[in-house]
Parts: sequence; structure tokens; C-alpha cells
Amino acid sequence: MQRFIEKHQARIAGVISCFDRILFKGHLPLGYPGAMECFISRQGLRIKDFGRFVCQQSERIKQHARTMAQRAKRPYIHLNSPVRKENIAQSICRKDQVTEGLVCILAAVETCHSFKLAYGDGRPRLVFARRKCLCLYFYFVDREFGLLHVRITSWFPFMIQVCLNGHDWLARKMDRHGIGYRRLDNAFLSIDDPARAQRLADAFVRKNWPRVLSAFACRVNPLMKDLLSGMDYYWVTQQAEYATDIMFKNPAALAGLYDRLLKHATCCLSAEDVMTFLGRKLHPSFAGEIGNDCRRRWPGARVRHRMKENGIKMYDKHGCVLRVETTINRPGEFKVRRRGIRKGQRITAWFPMAKGVANLYRYAEVSWAANRRYLD
Repeated sequence: MQRFIEKHQARIAGVISCFDRILFKGHLPLGYPGAMECFISRQGLRIKDFGRFVCQQSERIKQHARTMAQRAKRPYIHLNSPVRKENIAQSICRKDQVTEGLVCILAAVETCHSFKLAYGDGRPRLVFARRKCLCLYFYFVDREFGLLHVRITSWFPFMIQVCLNGHDWLARKMDRHGIGYRRLDNAFLSIDDPARAQRLADAFVRKNWPRVLSAFACRVNPLMKDLLSGMDYYWVTQQAEYATDIMFKNPAALAGLYDRLLKHATCCLSAEDVMTFLGRKLHPSFAGEIGNDCRRRWPGARVRHRMKENGIKMYDKHGCVLRVETTINRPGEFKVRRRGIRKGQRITAWFPMAKGVANLYRYAEVSWAANRRYLD
């Protein structure tokens, strides 16, 4: 993005690229009916006992949450209507001035993937089912990651999601390294040493994510200590947002420029351009939807370009930060170089990228390249 920076150098205070919102999901090796039937059998139970057994374990999950909230003297709130849960947690965090530990637990009935008994020829069996169950959202202020939430379904197979923000992590990292900055919400308005801060941000992908995420899982799932002992969650990156922020010296330096950028991005960019930004070429065999949309919102506007479930967007944060952000929901549209089998031979080559957290570094590479191409 050097051309963009050089052209507007007099207006720019610095540049920083890092993950923004990132959502991880954890799956136990019980995610399909055959595995769940074997697990029930190992407990010395019959398939027809499935309902009674899982109800008992579900109650343990719920009781653990209530006890955890009671011991920490934090609110346990049952939500009866759809609301933005993060806003509730942030409000409680500010009101009670929580600086570390549990903020609150929010409970809501939501749809999840599970199993049900199916009867027919022969013995009963388990089949996939979508059902409603109580989902528990544990909001923590973590010493390293800041405000985050851990969601667990209270019904087998106890899927877990962990949602955190890379800007929160980077802010705490800069605090420990003595790098000064000004921050508003989840955007940095200025950073004293952007180059050093960028080196810290680049280290995010090198964390031992299975260990970090499994530690959160053990905090919210009491069954990991006995019934599920010896099992591990398999962690995937369900959604990742990677942002490049151009920090302008003041709102006036960005205001006029952003209006021109917004008009150009809305009126002049084609489907082929969007594919190019995301490192793809438009091909006659491409099957999917590509689109642009522009939306006005207080206090500014944003333009979003999408290719299937992936996309790239541009918006002004607080009037003085130009943010270009790539969102990856479907990593298989991109490639990663790894060992694999092709035509019966094990080779090192480019293969479609999987969601496993081992590929998080590649998420950053793909997203940063997309942001750079967009700014160029």
C-alpha cells in the first residue's frame, strides 16, 4: 500500500494492520451420530437411555454456570428476547468497573446442532437434528485479550465458540511494552511507534491457539474434568476480520478524501476488481455471487464488496481512521501451501485452505494482501 501512503503522506499519522473481531469454534469428537452412539455405549447405557443421560449432563452445565456467577458475585441474566449481548456486557463492565475476571453470564434459548432418537426397523438410532437449547454466554475481561465471550451449548455435543478482538489484545501488548497510543472504541487514533506496534501485531498468529482456547473451554465446561476427560476440542477459525487502519492526523485531513474514495469504490469498481482484491481471477466457471453495496450510517458511511461469504469493506472510524477490512468466512476459496496427497502421491503444493487454527497465519497473509491491493 506504499503508493497510497506516499500520495497522502502529509495527512497520515501512521498505519497499523491487525486482526479485529475473530470467532473460533471448538468441536468435540462426538459431532456425528456414530461417535455419540459409541460414547453412550462406553457409559454402559443403551441408546434408548440417551434422552435421560443427556438431560442430566445438560443440567450440570447450567448449574456450573449459576454457581460460577454466584461465587464471583456477578450477574446471571436470562434473556427472553433477541438483544445485542455485547452491549449488555459492556454496560455491566463499565458500571461495575470490572478490570479482570468474569463480567456476567447471559443465557438465551437458541437453535443448535444436536441429535435425536430415530425409531424404525431394528433398534433405535441417533440422527442429526436441529433443536433449541439453552446457550450460555460467559463474558470475561481477560488479562491478555481484554473483553471476550465464550459461548457453550447446554446440549450434546457441547459446541463452544470463543469471540475476541485483536485490537484489545494489541492495546494490552503495547501497554506492557511501553508504547504510547490514543484509542477510541476498537480503533487506534495514533500510535507513538507504529513500526514496533506492527511487529507486536504480527505475533498474534504465532500463539499456541489450541492451548489458549482449550483453557477457556475448561472454564465453562465442567464435564472436561470427568465425563469428557481425555477428549480435546478441535478448534477452527469460523470467522476472521483483518483490518488495515490508516490513521489520519485529524478529521479534516480525511473528510474530503473519504468522500471521493467512497464515490469511486461505489461507482467504479467491477466484479472483476473485487475478485482481484481477494486474489482471484474472474473465470467463466465461477459459481457464486459478487456484489457491492454502500450504506450510510452515523457518523459516516461504509462500502462493502463481497465474493460469496468473503468480503472486503472500507469505512471511516470516528472520522479520522480509514479502515480497510477483509472478512473471511469461507477459507476454501483461498490456497495454503502444505503437505498433502494429490494423485496418490504425498507432495508439498497449494491446496484449498481449511478452517483449522493452524492456518491462522495464512488468514493474515491473504487478508493483508487483499487490503494492500484495495488501497493501491
